[in-house]
Order: sequence, then structure tokens, then C-alpha cells
Amino acid sequence: MKPQFNELQKAQAFDSYCKKILKYAARDYYEKKRRQGDREASLSGLTDKELLQIAVTDKYFTDEYAFDVLGGKVSVTDYELAEALSELTVDWREIVLLAYFLDMTDKEIAERLSLARSTVAYRRTSSLKKLRKILEEREDGTDE
Repeated sequence: MKPQFNELQKAQAFDSYCKKILKYAARDYYEKKRRQGDREASLSGLTDKELLQIAVTDKYFTDEYAFDVLGGKVSVTDYELAEALSELTVDWREIVLLAYFLDMTDKEIAERLSLARSTVAYRRTSSLKKLRKILEEREDGTDE
């Protein structure tokens, strides 16, 4: 049985419609991908410096070591440094933490701890020498 002319015309119109829809859908997809490519950059195309600017490092509570300083907490994230700091006396450790972690001057530290500025300067430099010695001993493997 031969299809009637009207039915054949409907089938061809539907076929043409489907092809047109697919053609425009594909065109829209490729245009969207092109626009997306214009706005986005591949991570493999970035330099090391650019990657470091967008990098995020997870910090977990186990990676931080907290020291009490003047009623507050100072966090140290380096394990070796935290261990070396814990070997200092409390007074000397406080001065190092205030100077280098809280960016306080010797004068400000002296006022907060009721000490002479020269005492703070002496303890800070002596603490740094002791820290350097401790860290170098650990690096050399001659840990006590």
C-alpha cells in the first residue's frame, strides 16, 4: 500500500523539523562551549606562580599547635618550630611569639610584660639563638 501524498508530506515536514531542531541545538551547544572557552582557562595552561595564587590548602586542627600568650592563643603550624618553641622557658617563648607571630615591637612587649626594653631585646635574641641551635640539632639528627 502506497502512502498518501498528504501523509508523505507530513512525514517529510516532521523529518525536516527534527533535523532543524538538532542542527540549532548543536549550534547552540558549540556556541556555548566557545563562549565558555573564552571566559575560562585550563589549569594546565597556568604558570606555577598563577597556580600558587589560586591554590587552597586545607588546615586541620591537628596541624596547629596553640600556645597561651597574655591570655590569648597563638597558633603555630610548623611541627618542628612548635616543638622547639616548647623547649624554651615560658617567659622567653612569650617574647618570641609576641614579636614574630603578633608583630609587636620590643617596646610594646616591654610595656605588656612590665619589663625593660633591653631585657626584652636580650631575651628575644637569645631565644632565637637557642631556637636555631635546637632546630639545627634536629636537622643533623643529633636530637637528645
